[in-house]
Amino acid sequence: MDKFEALRSFVEVASTGSFTDAAEQLDLSRVKVTRHVKELEDWLNIRLLHRTTRSVSLTSPGRDIMQHCERILSEVSGLESLARSHNEELIGDIRIATPIGLGQNLLYEVVAMFTALHPKVSIKLVMSDKNALLVEEHIDVALRYTDQPDENLIARRLMSIESVLCGSARYLKNHDKINHPKQLIEHNCLVHLSQNSWTFIEDKKYHSIPVTGSIQANDLGVLIKAAINGVGLAYLPCDLANPSLEKGELIHLLPDIFLPTMALWAVYLSRSYQRPVVRAFIDFLAEQWQEDVKVART
Repeated sequence: MDKFEALRSFVEVASTGSFTDAAEQLDLSRVKVTRHVKELEDWLNIRLLHRTTRSVSLTSPGRDIMQHCERILSEVSGLESLARSHNEELIGDIRIATPIGLGQNLLYEVVAMFTALHPKVSIKLVMSDKNALLVEEHIDVALRYTDQPDENLIARRLMSIESVLCGSARYLKNHDKINHPKQLIEHNCLVHLSQNSWTFIEDKKYHSIPVTGSIQANDLGVLIKAAINGVGLAYLPCDLANPSLEKGELIHLLPDIFLPTMALWAVYLSRSYQRPVVRAFIDFLAEQWQEDVKVART
C-alpha cells in the first residue's frame, strides 16, 4: 500500500463527500480511490467512512483521523515546496487577507522585502478588520489575531503583540490624570467599531471596562491620528502605537497594569496543498517575525 496516496484519497473523499468527485480531483479511477480508502481502513483497523448509495460521510473516529491526515499532507506539501524553492525561481500571485493596521505597517514592510527578493511574485492584500472568507474570496493565507484558530483551518503561530493604552500630552494637559482603568468612563475613548469595552489584567484577573467616545472607526489608523491630535485616548496594538510612543506623540498610560497580548496567526485552508510561492512567503513571515512586539520603552 502506498500510504501517502491512501491518505490523499481518504482526505479528498472526506472533503468532497464523493468517491467519484475525489477520483476526478486526483485524476485517478474511482476503483483506485476506493481501494486506497479500504487499504487505509484495513491498515488502521478502523472504519473511517459511512457509505450509502447516495452519500459518504465521516465516522466519529474518521473525523479525528482526518485532522491528522490533513496535517501530514500539509507537512509533506511544505517539504516539497521548500525543496522546490531552493531549486526554482518563485513565480506567481499570493492573495493575503490581513487586518487593516497590520497591512499598513508590519506586513507592508515584509511584503516589500519579499517582492524585492522575488521580482516575479505579485502580492494582493485584502485589508479588512473582519475575518475574510477564504474560499469565497480566494484567499491563499489570512493573518488573524486570535487565541483559538479555527479548527477547520491549518494555523501557524507567528508572534504575539502587546497592547497599550495611550494619549497625547495635549489631551492629558486638559483632563484629569488616570490612575486606574475605572476612570476611563470619565474620558473620551477612541474606540474601534468592533469594541464596546477595553480589557485590563489585575491580580491575574481580566476586567472589561465599558468605553465610549466621540469617534469610532473600523480603521485603527484613524484612531491613532485622533489620539495624536488630542481628541481622546486610544487602546492600540503596539505594532501601530510604538512609532508614535518613540517620537513622543503619544504617552503610555497605566504602565503598571497589564493589557492582554494578541497572538497573530497565519491560517489557510486545510485542503489546499500550498503552492511553493505561498509556502515560501509564510516561511519568510515566520523568519522576519521571530520576536514578539512589546511596548516601546521611552
